[in-house]
Amino acid sequence: MATARKERELFTILETNADAESAAVCGGHDHPVNLSADVKWFEIPYKKPDSDEEEEGDEEGEDGLAAAEAEAADAARLIAGGGCNIILVTGETNGIKHDEDAEYAEDCYYSTSTNCSDTTSNDSDVDFSDLEEEEERRRCWSFEEDSVEDCSAPDFWGEPDQVISIEPFTAVCGPQHSLGDAADTRDYFRILFPDSLFEHMVEQTNNYALYRQRRAGKSDPHWHPTDVREMKAYMGLNILMGINQLPDTGMYWASDIFIGNAGFKKTMTARRFEKLTQYLQLCDRDSEPLRGERGYDGLFKIRPLLDVVENTMWDAYMPNRTLTIDKCSIVTKSRFSSAQHMSSKPLRKGLKVWMLCDSRSGYCHRTKIHVGRPSEDEAAACLAYTVVTSLLRGLEGQYHHLFMDSFFTSVPLLQRLLRQGLYACGPTLPRRKGYPEVLRPRSVGKLSLGEFYQCQRGNLVATVTQDVKMMSCLSTNSAPGIVGISPGRQQHEAEGESENDSMDSTTLTFGVPRPLPLLLYQDNRRGVDLCDQLRECYQVGRPCKKWWRYFLWFYVNLCIVNAYIILKESRAGTPPTGFNGKQFTQRHFRVRLAQQLIGDYQGARGMERAARKRHADSPIEYGHRLERMSERSRRCRNCTNKGLRHESVFGCKICNVHLCRGGCFSEFHK
Repeated sequence: MATARKERELFTILETNADAESAAVCGGHDHPVNLSADVKWFEIPYKKPDSDEEEEGDEEGEDGLAAAEAEAADAARLIAGGGCNIILVTGETNGIKHDEDAEYAEDCYYSTSTNCSDTTSNDSDVDFSDLEEEEERRRCWSFEEDSVEDCSAPDFWGEPDQVISIEPFTAVCGPQHSLGDAADTRDYFRILFPDSLFEHMVEQTNNYALYRQRRAGKSDPHWHPTDVREMKAYMGLNILMGINQLPDTGMYWASDIFIGNAGFKKTMTARRFEKLTQYLQLCDRDSEPLRGERGYDGLFKIRPLLDVVENTMWDAYMPNRTLTIDKCSIVTKSRFSSAQHMSSKPLRKGLKVWMLCDSRSGYCHRTKIHVGRPSEDEAAACLAYTVVTSLLRGLEGQYHHLFMDSFFTSVPLLQRLLRQGLYACGPTLPRRKGYPEVLRPRSVGKLSLGEFYQCQRGNLVATVTQDVKMMSCLSTNSAPGIVGISPGRQQHEAEGESENDSMDSTTLTFGVPRPLPLLLYQDNRRGVDLCDQLRECYQVGRPCKKWWRYFLWFYVNLCIVNAYIILKESRAGTPPTGFNGKQFTQRHFRVRLAQQLIGDYQGARGMERAARKRHADSPIEYGHRLERMSERSRRCRNCTNKGLRHESVFGCKICNVHLCRGGCFSEFHK
């Protein structure tokens, strides 16, 4: 029985009280990251059991075993009741014996779960290029070769009493630009979305219009080449559509004074807006390689945009100490084979993008579009490793602190990042290979609220705790044995009270003990969520049938959010010159940016009206004359304005309108 007791005695119970609170842990500079000020901290030193006590315990038999189990149960009850008892795992791994459960059997590095079961069909219209596929395979092979160390060996994990070594973060961070105090919203947006992109869009849009007309075998009478000024005005109107949202695009040009927008009508006609939307293009369609050809790229249609925006976002704002990696989804109104199923998101299906964001401001440093796996046999471990390494490229050795969800967090990945000078923290799936056997649910059993167990290997700390639900966590930036008592829920003393009676009754407030890795993750995991909140407030662009348009407007919207964050941090909350409001919000930033993009631009309709008004007294003097416009008759503009339908081949070339012979010419120019 002594041997059996030695195998089952896994836990050392350590008790502390409020006198053990450490002020240095809460507010000192040696703390890994900044946490909430309303958290009370307790540092628990690990104590090994005395050898004499072990020898004496071996002779106790079944009575001693029962006493130890009762002691552990009492400690768990103290934690659940708001006490500060902390239970830490020792290094013994010959743990409690349980029946084997097929649910936790692991044959591969990552087991199947809802977080890593996103699959796409092979016939997706968005696919990897040949070069990217080879790069993905090389990264996966290097990751597998780097993970040769058997992290599931019995002697891999040890006692949680080792010193955590965290190097100080000294890298340059924050906005990087040379704009002065006179800079306005357009200047900050130009940092991320330069004018060269507008010029490229104009060139490719005009080329694509000719390409479509050649394929159709006829010219488009309603199309004429665009320019940079018109493209910027078109972008400004799309930004304003996200603020002044209407169900249909044509409603902005409606004649109803309660629906139509005078600014939209003045900028350009509804037909011109539709034509720009129809022919908008970012790439050279003549040189696009077909599927199966060498050099095929599924993201070819937005590759020029990605090449520019990815660099500008990275250069404009150097990453701060704490970073977050998570996925975001792009809402789509149509069916795309590249859309991903995300059961854990409010949007169950959409286009997925991995993002690296600042944990505090929400600034997005890098993105990676998830377009499906190179092959059906691709493991989730390879996908997670590829995403993390591509997003963190260039940050090696700078000692950033990375926070990510359970899809990424694994023992081999955190070891690899630690060797590269990057610290990480996040929840994980306890069924993954390498996670301590003694911390799996079948070994720890049912835990009380606030109870947690830990194992350690160097900087790598594994934790299992009972919060709202049982959570497993891995970290390389937090010491074991440190717990925070954060404010908890309120419970009424008397049970069975009605809601009205309970308002006046006395309530008890208690805190739930939480280990340091869990608190670090809870306080620094919202970087991508904050970016999504800023981006989703005001959409840019309209729903369409082309998948790449969603990515175009996504990156335009992302540049607006990033520019707004740069402006706020650069000016320390001071609004741009000329703003008279109390607080300069994102809405003010977007309206001001759209107005500066549009400027004083007026489309063909606006210029025609201005010319008619300016030369109404003597139209002949300024070159307005009635002459033949075309061989095909079209509706008279003057008769149309009066609600009549007459057609004519004559008109005024200065105003570019058809007019009837007779009094319509003079009447129209008055």
